[in-house]
Amino acid sequence: MSGLVNVLVVLAVIALVVTRQLRARKVDTDRRLWVLPVVLAVLAVRDPQLVDPAHRAAAAGLLAASVATVLAMGCVWGWTVRLWREADGSVWAKGTKATVAAWVGMIVLRLGWYGLGVALHVHQSSSALLLSLAGLLLVRGLVVNRRVQRLEHRYDVAA
Repeated sequence: MSGLVNVLVVLAVIALVVTRQLRARKVDTDRRLWVLPVVLAVLAVRDPQLVDPAHRAAAAGLLAASVATVLAMGCVWGWTVRLWREADGSVWAKGTKATVAAWVGMIVLRLGWYGLGVALHVHQSSSALLLSLAGLLLVRGLVVNRRVQRLEHRYDVAA
């Protein structure tokens, strides 16, 4: 895929995810939270320019550090979501102001890694954005699902 298409895919996924996260919605822990991250990761790793061939070590280091940072931000994002149980026993989630702050922080950190790459003259493929987004969505989903399981367990014990 071309760089422009990758960027458009990333922007579309971010718009969809952020819009959904800021609305109250019923949490479905049975859904396949790994499908979208796997699709994005496969699209990313298919790109032969994912790691700059002229600066392999620096590019791989930047990619690894960027993905690690985004994974950590996925954890933070997962903990910013407000969870509650309705009278019917269903669990609901809604993003908070902290969720928005986590997104802004993640974008700032990602721009910082991009700026470092520019300073080191390392070409950074837009596929790195896809890979980072895949990790972010997967970790966030895992954290929220784990929190829901804990909430359900506490509810079952109290009952």
